[in-house]
Amino acid sequence: MPIVNRIAAYAEDMTAWRRHLHTIPEIMFDCHQTAGFVAERLREFGVDEVHEGIATSGIVAVINGKGESDRTLGLRADMDALPMEEITGLDYASKTPGAMHACGHDGHTTMLLGAARYLAETRNFAGRVALIFQPAEENGGGGEVMVQEGIMDRFGITEVYGIHCAPGRPEGHFFTTPGPVMAAVDTFDINITGVGGHGAMPHETRDPVIAAASITQALQSIVSRNHYALDELVVSVTQIHTGTADNIIPDTAYVGGTVRTFDPAVQAMVQRQMAQIVAGQAASFGVEAELDYVTGYPATVNAPENAGFAARVAAGVVGEGAVQGDMTREMGAEDFSYMLEKRPGAYLFLGQGEGPGLHNPKFDFNDAVAPTGASFFARMVETAQPVKGA
Repeated sequence: MPIVNRIAAYAEDMTAWRRHLHTIPEIMFDCHQTAGFVAERLREFGVDEVHEGIATSGIVAVINGKGESDRTLGLRADMDALPMEEITGLDYASKTPGAMHACGHDGHTTMLLGAARYLAETRNFAGRVALIFQPAEENGGGGEVMVQEGIMDRFGITEVYGIHCAPGRPEGHFFTTPGPVMAAVDTFDINITGVGGHGAMPHETRDPVIAAASITQALQSIVSRNHYALDELVVSVTQIHTGTADNIIPDTAYVGGTVRTFDPAVQAMVQRQMAQIVAGQAASFGVEAELDYVTGYPATVNAPENAGFAARVAAGVVGEGAVQGDMTREMGAEDFSYMLEKRPGAYLFLGQGEGPGLHNPKFDFNDAVAPTGASFFARMVETAQPVKGA
């Protein structure tokens, strides 16, 4: 059961779709042009239902198979881009200033479109399949909004699967694991207020810069001294903003960053320890400090049975030697997690070979792997929902 020949024949069309999508990146929920292109293709393919405007610009399309089944697979692709300038120099580079497909969502959308075309043409499965095209994965939690708007119950979805491209991993290889596969992501903002003054007279001030530096260092003790070393946890300070001139001690300073966890108990510990550190450090420097800790996407957790099933289907497409079913889990985050909280399923990575990494202004999706991803989606449906007697 290798790459589907019929889907391989779509390769040139899929490349054209993907490169067109690459030229029109859209941010967060404002994916109307992308969604319009997707809806137009789906109607050309002859899918049975196209439901638009979910989570502002999301789409769920339904294809009916040839028989009855108590399973309806949901297959998801994200559509949104990142707010960054592209520097690839490609003929099909972004035409939208300040926006770029630097995370492969144009490729994810293309792979699901390829599967949609094949499934609508062959219908060699029982029951129904629901194709989910989602906005606002990068920021905004579009996956959560689609779930809140009832797509799981509305379309009778019993399980759900997604793919993300993986630069730096072998081209055409699949990677997944049972249980947690990607981390929960939280953010924190610390606003420090002191008393500014002349840089030559620090004794007359309450310096927020020193407090910010000390808080930043102390936060590192959460991982090194408050947490079991063999459990995954990341606490990263990614921003410090303060000051306007070399001879002015400012009144305020800002410290911000991200926290990545898998265990809700660890997540709660981090929040508790961070609050104590901020309060204690502020008191020691005579400044005021306010912590705003924001809980974000939960961990992406694969149901073990579904992850194993997905790995077996992937092996049928690319061979057992090109599938790793026990990958080391990632500290990145995904709002596909909200869908997996509502329904069992699995999230997989598809290697696209060497090249710039995700969120890099030189990144470009490898079109050669699009038929592989589309074949995986199609075989998932045909394997999970076989036509009786076929």
